[in-house]
Amino acid sequence: MERIDKQAVLHRTNYGIRIYSHILRECFPDDEVVMRLSGRDCGLCRNPFAEGASTLHVFIEKSAPANTMSAEYAKHTTTDHSIPDGDAFDFAELHYHQSGEELLATLNRELNLRIGENHLWSGNTSKRRANCPTSTINFQLKQFSFFSSPITNTKPSKNFTLLDAYYYIKGDTAKERTKKLRSFVDAKQSRMFKAANFDYCTFSGTFTTRTDKALINHSDLLCIDFDHLQNLDSLRSQLLKDEYFDTQLLFRSPSGDGLKWVIEIDISQTTHADYFRAVANYLFQTYGIEADKSGKDISRACFLPHDPNCFINPKYLNL
Repeated sequence: MERIDKQAVLHRTNYGIRIYSHILRECFPDDEVVMRLSGRDCGLCRNPFAEGASTLHVFIEKSAPANTMSAEYAKHTTTDHSIPDGDAFDFAELHYHQSGEELLATLNRELNLRIGENHLWSGNTSKRRANCPTSTINFQLKQFSFFSSPITNTKPSKNFTLLDAYYYIKGDTAKERTKKLRSFVDAKQSRMFKAANFDYCTFSGTFTTRTDKALINHSDLLCIDFDHLQNLDSLRSQLLKDEYFDTQLLFRSPSGDGLKWVIEIDISQTTHADYFRAVANYLFQTYGIEADKSGKDISRACFLPHDPNCFINPKYLNL
């Protein structure tokens, strides 16, 4: 069984970058983006030890800069000298007021790293495919709630299947409203138009009303949202080829600069929220991309746009 040590934590947190981003999200939950990694540098971020001022500089550096083979670590400095320079573990010590094995155990739990546990995905690819929820869940029975616009309408109109969603997205129903939405320059105007005019669904289940407490049945589906992508086509191709998860549905977001990725999960193994955290952690480690944290909510609303290139797993077309 894998031992919880600093090297194991660094391996699962992109050299420690995820430790910084996790803590910053805890400190600034209302910020849409807490840090941006460009190459090996995150630039200046808000500093929780300086009343939120943008004085925290996070970057990746080799332990021995002269040695190209030396280990890499995420480190920080501050422009206002509010905290000592250090690495991700030093930053975590200041936040959690812990150190040593106690701190490592906290990071393992809080970041859902699952070091020392039986992972949802382990072994060779063929075993992963065999153990994947895809082979154990009857996809013909998957249903979720569909809601007519506006977003303030929380009563579902009917039940949808992935095939229903696929034909809706590829069809012309949302074509004109999607085109109009993407013509807006003002972000606020865009959000208001989308909220007022786009139908939506709750991919993870059926509900009497759109709230987690009103769940009727979980669909064993999880929708992962990626916003403001720089290399959208590249990520789309990577997700379709992912060795761990079979894509069930994949389409471009209403705004046009994001992706919606629907996969199968098995909530008999763990909770919806924990499954989301595990998948989000895997995506960050594998592709260096952060998933929208709203995916942890079972009743999360997903707007349905027009996308003629929407992908659906071929097994549904063969029903």
